[in-house]
Formats: sequence, structure tokens, C-alpha cells
Amino acid sequence: MLTIAVSKGRIYEEALPFLEEAGITPIDDPKTSRKLILSTTREDVQLVIIRATDVPTFVEYGAADMGIAGKDVLLEHGAESLYEPLDLGIAKCRLMTAAHKDAPIPKGRIRVATKYVKTAHSYFANLGIQAEIIKLYGSMELAPLVGLAECIVDLVDTGNTLKANNLEPRELIMNISSRLVVNKAAMKMKNKAIATLLEQFEHTLAKR
Repeated sequence: MLTIAVSKGRIYEEALPFLEEAGITPIDDPKTSRKLILSTTREDVQLVIIRATDVPTFVEYGAADMGIAGKDVLLEHGAESLYEPLDLGIAKCRLMTAAHKDAPIPKGRIRVATKYVKTAHSYFANLGIQAEIIKLYGSMELAPLVGLAECIVDLVDTGNTLKANNLEPRELIMNISSRLVVNKAAMKMKNKAIATLLEQFEHTLAKR
């Protein structure tokens, strides 16, 4: 049995063509089902539906053999313990800094609000900027509006939420897409099954 970890929402929806190409279709719809482990049309494959941020943890510790996660999540988790054989090119967005429109960023120490603490710390350190990183779990756009931070680091897709709150994207940190990750032990123990899936996913990518 192969177990693949994936999160509900955009990543799942955009990963469906890859899964279906390999004959993997959930018997229960994750949109309506309360089940967290979903059987599929392949008897040897099941899906676990979890939070996006938990995907690399489940794969790292072998609770799932494979997973589909955004590069932002993998960077923050520290995915050196995982194989990352494929960039699926789905759920694309940008990890960026953003600040109040027309507001200058202080030249000295700055405060940055984000849930991407490790990534933000590394980014500003590489620029030689002293940054106090304030971890938030949501409503990042509020931080500059109420004086909690001078800027934020967050994912940007259309930029409409920033614009609605009188903020603007500034510096691009990284283009983000979702990657396929594999547990290192599973790659050895279930090599044939995983290699077959990888080939099918690669075939789907090549047709795009």
C-alpha cells in the first residue's frame, strides 16, 4: 500500500490530473467526506487529507510514503530529509515582501510579520538587514496597518488582498509551486511502485 499525503483546496484540485493519470481517484470526495484517509480506485494507493503544513512532517516520519506540498512549506519545514524528485508546476504563486503603499522601509532594524519565520530570517540576513521576525498565523495584512511591523512576508497570487488593505508587493523572494516529495526509506523499500508513479507523473507533466 502506498500512502500519499495531500491537502484540501487548490493543491488537491490542481493535483487531480496527475493522480487520475495514474488511475488514482478518491472513492469519497474530500470536499464532502469527513474521512481523513481516502480509499481510491487503485487498491494499492490511499490518500491522507491533512493540513498543507503537515504534509512534509507526515512524509518525513513515514506516516505517508509520498506527499504533495508547496515549496514555501518545504522551505519552512526544512526538507533536507526528503526526496523532492518533481516540481509539479501547480498552485503557483510568489513569496514576497509587502508594505504599506508608498511607505519607506527603515534603513536600520525592521520588524517583519510572517508565518514563514525561517525563510524570512534567511532572506533578510542574506541582505545584511537586521530584522525582528514576528510570527503570525493569519491576517498578515493587518500588521503594517496597526503598527505591528513595517512589512510582511507572505504568498501573493493576484495581489487583490494587499491592494484592498492599501498595501503593495515589494521584493520577490521566490516563485512558489507544489512539489512531489518522497520518504527516503519508502524510496528504497517500495522503489518499484514509487518509480512507476513518478514516471506517470512525468508523463503528465510532459503533455502540458
